[in-house]
Amino acid sequence: MDWIIGIQKAINYIEEHLTEEIDYDAVAAQSYSSSYHFQRVFSILCGFTVGEYIRNRRLTLAGIELAADQAKVIDVALKYGYETPDSFTKAFRKFHGILPSQVRTNGSNLKSFSPLVLKISLEGGNIMDYRIEKKPEMLLTGYKRRFTGTRTPEARSEQECDFYVNTRMNQYILHGMYRDCDNDYNIMTNFGDDGYDFYIASRHDREDAYEDMVDDLKEEAKRFEIIRIPEMLYLICETERAKWPNLHTDALRKKAVSEWLPTSGYELADAPEIELVHWFYKRGDEKLNNSRYIELWLPIRKVK
Repeated sequence: MDWIIGIQKAINYIEEHLTEEIDYDAVAAQSYSSSYHFQRVFSILCGFTVGEYIRNRRLTLAGIELAADQAKVIDVALKYGYETPDSFTKAFRKFHGILPSQVRTNGSNLKSFSPLVLKISLEGGNIMDYRIEKKPEMLLTGYKRRFTGTRTPEARSEQECDFYVNTRMNQYILHGMYRDCDNDYNIMTNFGDDGYDFYIASRHDREDAYEDMVDDLKEEAKRFEIIRIPEMLYLICETERAKWPNLHTDALRKKAVSEWLPTSGYELADAPEIELVHWFYKRGDEKLNNSRYIELWLPIRKVK
């Protein structure tokens, strides 16, 4: 209950300070958690970041004010944190679909993004298999793309699919270099309001493995980079067996965060999230195709 109350207090704090510069640390303090934990939990549960929420709420209120009275565009822009009319106009048009100057034109429609309100409902009673493991430092070689925009499950799945399909050669090289055709490591890190870095990688145990790749591949090796992940404690849970288990990771992540984490005595740690993809792929074997699954590794630490 304290966790739910804390999240709502954080949302209320945001709403009360929409015309001011909002300190994310101050927001997180309302929820009795670290800034990183609050922002990740918020994003996982809501499907959008804290920054996106703030921006959408400000643009909603700006539209209401422009429609209701004779307020000048520049005054409204400054009130809601935009330094120039041009930056405000660009953001306003992207959100509402019209220019600020067109708000009072007959027939112009505005969009509304309502404030979040948490409702307590009787949920849970489900069984979730999980384990907590401390993993040693890991070395991986991989390549990345910055995923941007909304973080809805549909948008995330679409970006991942496009990334996998259009970088097959990179995957073949990694599998060949590290002799592993059954598994991929998806690494998600550097989370921000604009998106996050998504790596496809293979794991190795030798410090000089990447150097060997450079020696063997020369120019081709420049598309890859070494990824060093420190020793970390993880909450590990698995998706159901399916042909496309990546379609189930968002629901599993949300379940872990909303049902297990609040009463566990842990919080999310500021470290990369990992998906270990078990492909077990064999062309033409439908049974093996449907036995694929993903281990979701969420970095955690004890609440202080």
